[in-house]
Amino acid sequence: MKITDLIDKKSINLNLKSSNKPDVIDELVELMDDSGNLNNKDEYKKAILSREELSTTGIGEGIAIPHAKTKAVNKAYLATGVSKEGIDYEAFDGSLAHLFFMIAAPDGANDTHLQVLARLSTILMDEEFRKKLINASSKDEFIELINEKEKEKFPEEYEADELEKDAKEIKEDILDEKYPKVLAVTACPTGIAHTFMAAESLNKTANQKGISIKVETNGSSGAKNVLTKEEIANATCIIVAADKNVEMARFDGKKVIITKVANGIHKADELIDRAKNGDAPIYHHSGENSGLNDGSSEDESALRKVYKNLMNGVSNMLPFVVAGGILIALSFLFDNYSIDPSNFGNNTPLASYLNTIGNYAFGFMLPVLAGYIAFSIADRPAMVVGFVGGLMAKEGGAGFLGALIAGFLAGYIVVGLKKLFSFLPQSLDGIKPVLLFPLFGTLLIAILMTYIVMPPVVVINEAMNSFLMGLGGSSKIILGIVVGAMMAVDMGGPINKAAYVFGIAALDAGQYEVMAAVMAGGMVPPLAIALATTFFKNRFTEDQRKSGIVNYVMGLSFITEGAIPFAAADPLHVIPACVAGSAVAGALSMVFGSQLRAPHGGIFVLPVISNPLGYAIAIVVGSLVGMLLLSILKKPIEK
Repeated sequence: MKITDLIDKKSINLNLKSSNKPDVIDELVELMDDSGNLNNKDEYKKAILSREELSTTGIGEGIAIPHAKTKAVNKAYLATGVSKEGIDYEAFDGSLAHLFFMIAAPDGANDTHLQVLARLSTILMDEEFRKKLINASSKDEFIELINEKEKEKFPEEYEADELEKDAKEIKEDILDEKYPKVLAVTACPTGIAHTFMAAESLNKTANQKGISIKVETNGSSGAKNVLTKEEIANATCIIVAADKNVEMARFDGKKVIITKVANGIHKADELIDRAKNGDAPIYHHSGENSGLNDGSSEDESALRKVYKNLMNGVSNMLPFVVAGGILIALSFLFDNYSIDPSNFGNNTPLASYLNTIGNYAFGFMLPVLAGYIAFSIADRPAMVVGFVGGLMAKEGGAGFLGALIAGFLAGYIVVGLKKLFSFLPQSLDGIKPVLLFPLFGTLLIAILMTYIVMPPVVVINEAMNSFLMGLGGSSKIILGIVVGAMMAVDMGGPINKAAYVFGIAALDAGQYEVMAAVMAGGMVPPLAIALATTFFKNRFTEDQRKSGIVNYVMGLSFITEGAIPFAAADPLHVIPACVAGSAVAGALSMVFGSQLRAPHGGIFVLPVISNPLGYAIAIVVGSLVGMLLLSILKKPIEK
């Protein structure tokens, strides 16, 4: 046991004030207590004095080593002091004591104090060494002098330590090669663009900095590149860049940075540096599914928490709406209107079959929306409560708005039930999620939906449906301008998502023109940028021109986020141009009366859009307007 292992700067006083033995004992005991190593200062002092009664611990040559072994000590420790004038410590040789080493040993420490005594006696035999300690100008110098002397007197220990240190470094190097030091998870509500853009940005930044990283993507087709238990155990830090819930229980006890998915794209440099240095709080899982609202994440407004819960519902609902909407649209494509106009979509066997299956899928929209909002708030026990509330909204005519309210109500009902039943013994924990929460939660959501939520919401929903259905030509154009422009304002952010959710609500209301205008507005920004990088090359860097080609694919696929890197690099010029182009596309879509029954698909669902030619013209014209404005607003880059 090295002396330097038992002391630190907190336990050293190079200028003792005492002038006699009782006072210096008090001063050293206080120093020991201040280090936090005693659980009972009075009992420790009593043990020191008892030892002094047996015989003085002033061993001569200007040295005193008071010591005690007692249960009042937490762990082996040294308090060290220097008196340049000297103190009468009743030494055997009558000399004044200048160096004091007070030893504290816990009761079960066997002969620790004797080992320390022997070691101190060995290194303090050197008079020149003692003088250096007495005249040390700083605590760091004092510790270093002892370290050098121990290395001289006990070289075999230091050689063993060096070998152990080398072995540890080799082991760490092997682990560094096997397991990445930084892990990340990226997820956005739709799981299409932001998820993978954030992953790409984090990977690229880490590689530039020479930092090993692995990124798990929670995309629309499920989690890819999933983090393993071993990787998590060996990681320095984990970055969770997500706008929807991800599985967080696996990160319990690890340093975790929780942030928005947009920061994974735009602030990758800062996030990687923080993760590398372990600059993050320890994550403690609260039992919720995501852990994003348990106090370990970045400060969030209540509005942002609501947004994330809503987007969790929307992202899980989308596949049902897309599949159902396209199948219903195909039923009209393969039907014969002249057979029976009033039964259009069901006149032929094929059309009837497609329409029936499409309506089955589409019918899950509201229950799934409410169920997964509730799941986002209160984990799995809330899902059944949300599903029931969403189904009641669907069957009772409360529609999309009713399902939204049902989802949030269901989540917070279960949160309340968890607190209400927290008094039950742990042995009954197993019946809470399968019996108590579903039973009482379903009963409560049914009562609230029936008597409080649905009566006013049905009226509001019918009014909104009447408003949408009663829109005239000029009103539709204005609405098309608004929702189209909103899709380009933040390109996948909250404003974009607000327009998108409104489009889905219109679908539920049976108004399909709004969704068409929304998708047209969302396709324009990447297409406008792609065209601008093709025909106005001198406005862009070489890297931007290469990225512009990719935007043709992203734009045609209705992935607005392809425009984000360009908007982030030059927002004052790019965003206004894209907003104008999207507004034109949304307005023209309304002018041509284009209708879209599926909330996604881009160019791939063009055949099932009513008036596909007019719709294509709306997108082309909007993209050209965006391109021309971009070419005017952006100045040529000087070579």
